[in-house]
Amino acid sequence: MLRYVVLVRRLIAKVTARLEWLPATLARLTVGWVFLTSGWGKLHALPKIIDYFRELGIPAPQLQAPFAAGTEFVCGALLLLGLVTRLASVPLIIVMVVAIATARKDDLSSIPDLFGFIEYLYIVLLVWLGVAGPGPLSLDRLLAMRFFASESAARGEGSIPRARIA
Repeated sequence: MLRYVVLVRRLIAKVTARLEWLPATLARLTVGWVFLTSGWGKLHALPKIIDYFRELGIPAPQLQAPFAAGTEFVCGALLLLGLVTRLASVPLIIVMVVAIATARKDDLSSIPDLFGFIEYLYIVLLVWLGVAGPGPLSLDRLLAMRFFASESAARGEGSIPRARIA
């Protein structure tokens, strides 16, 4: 019986090792698409978004609304491409924190309420992408391989350790 458990465990380890690229890629593409389309929609409805920001009491809504919409659009596109993913995650986290603090503040009475907010889920995914990186199917990875490959070849180091690329 123990032998079968060991065999199944090895099989699962092999399968999951081959799918290592999938979680970061799915998270990046999903969150990137959500922010890209949200930003695009806001950019094309700025008068309504400015009025909404004004209702929320956000200062200088005529400046903040286009800034937030542009941030969502640009950073969403960067996430989709997997380009400067770690950096692009930070402004989006800030936008979501502001969204919770303004648009969702009346719905927040305790910490467990926070866990039900989609904005909080985006923050969690963005923090993970910011720490873990975009995954191997990204422009970040291609650029890192090219940059580090030429740098390590110049130093005569040979191949690049995987951890340095991600």
